[in-house]
Amino acid sequence: MTEQEQQNDRQRRIERMRWLVAELNRASYNYHVLDAPTIPDAEYDKLYHELLALETSHPDAVDPDSPTRRVGDAPIPEFGQVTHAVPMLSLNNGFNDDDIDNFDRKAREGLEVRQVVYNAELKFDGLAISLRYEDGRLVQAATRGDGYTGEDVTANIRTVRVIPMRLHGGDVPAVLEVRGEVLMFKRDFEALNERQRASGQKEFANPRNAAAGSLRQLDARITNERRLRFFAYGVGQVEGADLPDTHSGLLDWFEALGLPVAKERKVVAGRDGLLDFYRDVGERRKSLPYEIDGVVYKVDRIEDQRALGFVSRAPRFALAHKFPAEEALTTVQAIEVQVGRTGAITPVARLVPVSVGGVTVTNATLHNEDEVRRKDVRVGDTVIVRRAGDVIPEVLAVVLERRPSPEPAVYELPKQCPVCGSHVVREADEAVARCSGGLTCAAQRKEAIRHFAGRRMMDIEGLGDRYIDSLVEANLVKGVADLYKLTLDDLLKMKRLADERDGTTPETVKQGKVATKWADNLLAAIAASRQPPLERLLFALGIRHVGESTAKTLADWLGSLALVRRAPAALLRVLPDIGGTVAESIAEFFAEEKNQIALNALLDAGVAPKGEHAPKAQLREKLDEIKLLAALDIPKLTEPRARQVVGAGQTLEDIGVRTDFGIFGLPATVAAALEEWMAVRANRELVQSLAALRRSLLESLPEASAAAAPEGPLAGKTFVLTGTLPTLSRDAAGALIEEAGGKVSGSVSKKTSYVVAGAEAGSKLAKAEELGVTILDEAALLALLAQS
Repeated sequence: MTEQEQQNDRQRRIERMRWLVAELNRASYNYHVLDAPTIPDAEYDKLYHELLALETSHPDAVDPDSPTRRVGDAPIPEFGQVTHAVPMLSLNNGFNDDDIDNFDRKAREGLEVRQVVYNAELKFDGLAISLRYEDGRLVQAATRGDGYTGEDVTANIRTVRVIPMRLHGGDVPAVLEVRGEVLMFKRDFEALNERQRASGQKEFANPRNAAAGSLRQLDARITNERRLRFFAYGVGQVEGADLPDTHSGLLDWFEALGLPVAKERKVVAGRDGLLDFYRDVGERRKSLPYEIDGVVYKVDRIEDQRALGFVSRAPRFALAHKFPAEEALTTVQAIEVQVGRTGAITPVARLVPVSVGGVTVTNATLHNEDEVRRKDVRVGDTVIVRRAGDVIPEVLAVVLERRPSPEPAVYELPKQCPVCGSHVVREADEAVARCSGGLTCAAQRKEAIRHFAGRRMMDIEGLGDRYIDSLVEANLVKGVADLYKLTLDDLLKMKRLADERDGTTPETVKQGKVATKWADNLLAAIAASRQPPLERLLFALGIRHVGESTAKTLADWLGSLALVRRAPAALLRVLPDIGGTVAESIAEFFAEEKNQIALNALLDAGVAPKGEHAPKAQLREKLDEIKLLAALDIPKLTEPRARQVVGAGQTLEDIGVRTDFGIFGLPATVAAALEEWMAVRANRELVQSLAALRRSLLESLPEASAAAAPEGPLAGKTFVLTGTLPTLSRDAAGALIEEAGGKVSGSVSKKTSYVVAGAEAGSKLAKAEELGVTILDEAALLALLAQS
């Protein structure tokens, strides 16, 4: 064959490849999206294998849109992070006709019209996804995540046959972000569970869990084996095209581009139109091929949507109307507790298995101790169970007529954590009880380590969620101190066990090589974190209510970890911006012996806070006996009453040994409450230890004249930073504010002086606007600092 004939033959093969790609993609679209097959399966398979053979012979001519490119070869080590160009916000929920009346009324009032036209569609029970197309080609797919940052699941999304790799038509936008839902049809879910049973693997509870689990596989080949679907319902970033004038028009446009859109949608007028659609879909719900948990209403005109805008993190122009949960009767066999990743103690009813909404329910949440008492749920009771939002089973009520005799005992929450044995605490203004063993509880272990290693805490670069999970599951890390005992062999063992668990073998291992650079880097990052500033270490401990601002207050005023860990709540209460709840939380944390043991282990492992110093000189004025006595939070003993006692010549040492307080002119009820409190030995010892600590601190602190220190020009001003500033990092901006005497807080309140807002500022900016707090940009902040 001559050279020219070879070139001609190659060109014919490439043209054949292009035809096959177009034909197979068209057939796939007709089959998966339109549900209208145009060629038999055998013919499709024949063409597919022909294409595969041609691509093998001509790898340099493979079309990126080829159906053979949908599944990658090797698993990925972890999902990358994707920042959404336009946030993926959630919707407010409605549950009854009154909620819909209210939604429609606010829309009419906001638009100043007598009737609003809406697009009504389905609320799918799946996983929200954002697809990014550039010049018509799919380049990225990301989960919702927290609405602002999600996970890159592009490789897995490519396996979803209904999602086009390239948009149809010639006039496509330069950039188009399509928002939609990945889900699994009921019949595909049933087939998947049949395969799971046949292979002896765990079945999925429902289609949503199956879809979410399939999409988050690190190996796209596993995702490819499970048939996922997708429906488009919204839009994010758009460049190079004008959007249609209506939401219904947007969905029609999506269809024209080859994107799957659910046919169960309708343009309706007013409140009655919305409710008619809701009831019609409700009647047909069971016959739909997929699970839904409600319907969604959106104001149809895009211009009207912009006019209505957003409140907090939800649009005013849209509402999710949820279906009532399905209910059933069953019996409570036991009430146990679960310990959540943040230490929350949740009572759980173990039930005689019952089918609710097509799912067998054996457990149901009782939320908290108050809920158990309010509903009076007891072991042996017959209860009404429902799946709230069709997902989380809960006990709705007790059928008292069926309560067994003799009556079962009233439920009481355990006093010790069932996982680690630490004492259970419950703050006065909270319904949820919590395990106090944050550093040692196995149930909280992963979360504690994740928080500890965070960028604004110990800043252990490279210690991400996947490594933390693997280290804990391999039993190599039982607490934060164990991080500093890890060796290269430990990390390599962790990686090997994780690969075996995931059923993956890295290419380097196949070649007989063991990559260690990642492990060396991680060990170096851990070593580099051994000497953090005290405030970062305190923040890293994960003490409830202790954020960056509170940790800095503790470090600035008390100066050393040794003093912080033995400071009673009364001393903590008199420090600036530390209220009673926060003070109690800090004292409770260090009162738990297991936390003290874990902290000692951390120090023994070589972690030592740098920059420790003597307590702040101004602490002397905070050690006033009247303030400390009032800070003991003794019932009825207000600060004026404490002044009355101290004014009568009583010191804390005196009070710590007294039993009679009627001689100080206190009202009888106050004197009685004080005597009752002091009758408890632990309380007397608390006063005596506080008096001794006060005496020790006063001896070490300079006198009042020397204690006075010049305050910065921004003293008394509280700043909140939000968004991304043009040139300053948040840390740098915060440092400048603090150098000038100001305070940086993490939340906006009426006491906030200024909010410094940068690009992509979120809910903090909205809160500031709502409260009328002064808002600064970076330039205004720098000008204020210059004036100061």
